[in-house]
Amino acid sequence: MDYKLLATDKACNARAGLITTAHGEIETPIFMPVGTVGSVKGVHFHELEDDIKAQIILGNTYHLYLRPGMDIIGKAGGLHKFNGWKRPILTDSGGFQVFSLSANRKLKEEGAYFRSHIDGSKHLFTPEGVVDIQRIIGSDIMMALDECPPGTSDYQYARRSLALTHRWLERGWKRYKETEGHYGYSQAYFPIVQGCVYPDLRRQSAEFVASLGADGNAIGGLAVGEPAEKMYEMIEVVNEILPTDKPRYLMGVGTPANILEAIERGVDMMDCVMPTRNGRNGMLFTRHGIMNMRNKKWADDFSPIEEDGASEVDRMYTKAYLRHLFVSQELLALQIASIHNLAFYLWLVREARKHIIAGDFKAWKDEMVVNVTRRL
Repeated sequence: MDYKLLATDKACNARAGLITTAHGEIETPIFMPVGTVGSVKGVHFHELEDDIKAQIILGNTYHLYLRPGMDIIGKAGGLHKFNGWKRPILTDSGGFQVFSLSANRKLKEEGAYFRSHIDGSKHLFTPEGVVDIQRIIGSDIMMALDECPPGTSDYQYARRSLALTHRWLERGWKRYKETEGHYGYSQAYFPIVQGCVYPDLRRQSAEFVASLGADGNAIGGLAVGEPAEKMYEMIEVVNEILPTDKPRYLMGVGTPANILEAIERGVDMMDCVMPTRNGRNGMLFTRHGIMNMRNKKWADDFSPIEEDGASEVDRMYTKAYLRHLFVSQELLALQIASIHNLAFYLWLVREARKHIIAGDFKAWKDEMVVNVTRRL
């Protein structure tokens, strides 16, 4: 994997760059739609490519490992061939999913023991095993196994958790270096900075992660219960240390405002289920504000969903029709809303990139944050 830093904004740390992988280029900053089990919920790949203009999607190691399983994905020749997506794929290590199973998992030195949410069967994720699984999946970017502590963790727990994450990282990095991809192309491996909301732990982790010299680095353990301002503070702390010549991936974030604030602080890559999950529940994000499509105010509004929207569906359908679909519980409502929200997120990062290159990102961002947080 190759990364080129092309521009930095004059008034802040926002960056524009270019990542090159075996399955194509990624212009940063970038938002990555979440395709947990190898599909983005409610969206065809041709819509992701043509209307939404996604350049990379995510898969999740935990979910793909459990279903369909590595035997099926291996026989298919990797996830790209299994699902037909020809552009880059990033896979999360499954650490966050195991963390979410707090009642059904146990963390030990050897790895994370957990029970499947599907059938209750017992499994073990080790740092080495997660590398091996992602080799079979064939993702362009693989993530290290880590523990994601809650945002409300006390200092002692966060310190012990970080030490375990670093020991796991050493083992995972060793396994990555001594193995190769299965399908004739190279895969990158991103270590993850942890440390909860404690600046000294975040600095310690960022220094350790940076010392490995990986192709890129991730910032994890944020947007898990801590205040947004604390999240922004931790991003600033970490990005003072992470190398400028490698991409920085902020995991699991977030709202449009979160994304703009993260970009201002030097983040290059982001992902979140929010555009599709919230969309399926009737919440639309637009450049003018947030719309709840179940509200009666839209019942006789025959204007386009968003006249200057980024997606074709914004101009094809009216607010009144989309509201009708939601209150009628029609599946098409979920699809339209998901496409709209994802197209908006991708438009937002494309616009951010344009303004970074032009050198006026900070002023544009400050105005846009006000717009995207407004309730319509």
